[in-house]
Amino acid sequence: MREIIKPRSQRSGLVLYHYYEFGHAALRPARMALDSCRLLLNPFNPLTYTVAGRSAIAACELLERATRRYARPAFAIKSTRINGRWVQVQERVVWDSPFCHLLHFKRDSTGAHGEPPLLLVAPMSGHFATLARETVKAFLPHCDVYITDWQDAREVPLSEGYFGLDDYVDTVSEIFRLFDGNVHVFAVCQSAVPVLAATALMEAAGDQSVPLTIMLAGGPVDTRISPTAVNNLAKERGLEWFRRTVITEVPWPAPGRGRKVYPGFLQLSGFMLMNLDRHLQAHREMFAHLIRGDGDSAQRHRKFYDEYLAVMDLTAEFYLETLETVFLRHLLPRDLMTSRNRAIRLGEIRQPALMTIEGEKDDITGAGQCRAALDLCITVPTGRKQHYECPGVGHFGIFNGSRFRAEILPRLVAFVTAHDLRRAGTRTAKRSSVMLAEGRPRTALVKFANIGRRTPLPRCTARGLVDRRQ
Repeated sequence: MREIIKPRSQRSGLVLYHYYEFGHAALRPARMALDSCRLLLNPFNPLTYTVAGRSAIAACELLERATRRYARPAFAIKSTRINGRWVQVQERVVWDSPFCHLLHFKRDSTGAHGEPPLLLVAPMSGHFATLARETVKAFLPHCDVYITDWQDAREVPLSEGYFGLDDYVDTVSEIFRLFDGNVHVFAVCQSAVPVLAATALMEAAGDQSVPLTIMLAGGPVDTRISPTAVNNLAKERGLEWFRRTVITEVPWPAPGRGRKVYPGFLQLSGFMLMNLDRHLQAHREMFAHLIRGDGDSAQRHRKFYDEYLAVMDLTAEFYLETLETVFLRHLLPRDLMTSRNRAIRLGEIRQPALMTIEGEKDDITGAGQCRAALDLCITVPTGRKQHYECPGVGHFGIFNGSRFRAEILPRLVAFVTAHDLRRAGTRTAKRSSVMLAEGRPRTALVKFANIGRRTPLPRCTARGLVDRRQ
């Protein structure tokens, strides 16, 4: 595989992360002063109840939040309502690799009645998997929910090896095999491409562990269709511009020091600039809420931005390979995509039922880009395909929010129910709870269809790539 970084020509770019860390450290005294001011204006201080006092408190909070590094939020899902009664939910890791943890939201067995397993493949596109917290909560009354929790590349030591698009495809394949074919998959945004690629490779190899259904929400399957501003930017700038401009190196003392990444703070800058006026207006409203003492509105603002401003670093190889494969060369819809020298043909997909979801006002994934999967998977019978475009919904609305719960979720649940093992009767049902039981090793031993031996793939692959790419 070719080198992702050209050290000499990009030496100045590689220290960008160091400058950011230095600036963050330089602001710590100011942050301490802001906290001190907030502590001074406490409920026992009469100045707190004046307009000037409330204005000072509001200004201190906004400045402190603007200079804060936001940590990965917690899912914090403790319960769900099933058949009219509340049951407890426990979050646990059932499988892991250096770059991904598979989380299971285990419900109290007294409230569960054999609901179908659902794997939510979160996008690895800057935000943590917790961005799909409300998606998980919406599915919990209807399904036994699992989610891929991708790890921050900043926190993964360089000794664990590289993580590119091929590794993402391999990881998805191995997670599919844990369920032995008894799973429904909901892939959001970026994850649609590797999910389709993994399924096509497994089908071509005769692996029967492919999912029962694949539901894609806003996936950039064919970005030649209805290109958006994001697609046009990638085309105008080209791969080399992104390689030179946004790739930098994780500084000391982070565990991943020395790793080449597309850092979260640069991603966040891009997110904010896309809708800068809206974000500025939201913070002006937050300031007004704090002065008026409107605690509920201020708390809603905090909750949203605590999630939105928490971002993770992506490995340079994954980001650049995805950019080239999906947005520049469009390899998947052209049947030219490969993974470890294996050709990926969507026409190989035969067994899973397919459903695509798009939003009418999606300004990130253009209309028809996700639906293209239905036309490309030509071997899947028409009766096992379905598409829904939700009117008036943007990109995040297709997997989150009130419109998702009211209009999209019922269709997804109906699609899962129609193609579940208990109804379809096409395969022998094997409970995933047996395969992912307590006490089993998290890095599962699985049988490779292509080499016919049992190997702990994720860690072995990650370390093996170091040797192959040198």
